[in-house]
Amino acid sequence: MNSNRLGFLIASIALGVILLIQSVYVINEYEQAIVTRLQKYKRTVKDAGLHWKWPFIESVIRFDKRVLARDAVPGEYLTKDKKRLLADHVVRWKIADPLLFYRTVGNELKAVLRLDDIVYSEMRRELAENDFADIISGKRETLMESIAARAQELSKQYGINVIDVRIKRADLPKEVQNSVFFRMVAERERIAKRYRSEGEEEAQKIRAETDKERTIILAQAYAEAEKIRGEGDQESTLIYAQAYSRDPEFYRFVRSLETYEGTLKDGSTYVLSTDSELMKYFKSTAASE
Repeated sequence: MNSNRLGFLIASIALGVILLIQSVYVINEYEQAIVTRLQKYKRTVKDAGLHWKWPFIESVIRFDKRVLARDAVPGEYLTKDKKRLLADHVVRWKIADPLLFYRTVGNELKAVLRLDDIVYSEMRRELAENDFADIISGKRETLMESIAARAQELSKQYGINVIDVRIKRADLPKEVQNSVFFRMVAERERIAKRYRSEGEEEAQKIRAETDKERTIILAQAYAEAEKIRGEGDQESTLIYAQAYSRDPEFYRFVRSLETYEGTLKDGSTYVLSTDSELMKYFKSTAASE
């Protein structure tokens, strides 16, 4: 009899523990949940802590309350100026309505697939209305805000709140990168040739101006030299005239000596007539001896 009571007590305690475990559940800070009774929705639980439910007939379905990120696979898009663009985006999102989320997509994997469809479609539409240069420049911020706003509107029907959409990288497809690279090189070479041509033209102008100034300076220097030389010759002629007027014979004698010095060289042989004016003072010297 005692063994039956002990068994009943143990069974009662076990059943009580099972009922307690089935009646209590804990929601963490990063979680939210919906409670269903026999697969019918009863309530949404967003507050963290200990909560109660009917054992066995009520179930708790948990969802993440944190901001989630979706790093999408790069996609290829066509811009307004018909250029192909390879871009990969990141979507930050969170579950705003757990019940609607559960009824429409069910879990995060299916939600990510729906988000990809929405964001890819909006990016394709938005990028097709803008040029390549605008997309990779400062206008990208405005484009992404527009895409995020449109994606937010479309994702509300799934209980999803799209917080932000960003392009991590925007580039040309690999098959066209080489052609673009060579085109850029050709463009840079064309610009370099233009700069060299302009530089050469400017150099020629500078050289021509320098040559002009050099010619002017040389002409002015030559004119000044000729002027000084003329003044010197004039002064010399005046001095010679004064010397001649004082003693003409002595003047002729000195001038003859200067002529001898400039004409007669050592080792040279000269044939002159005895009546030559140049031999005048030689003859007078010989006569005096």
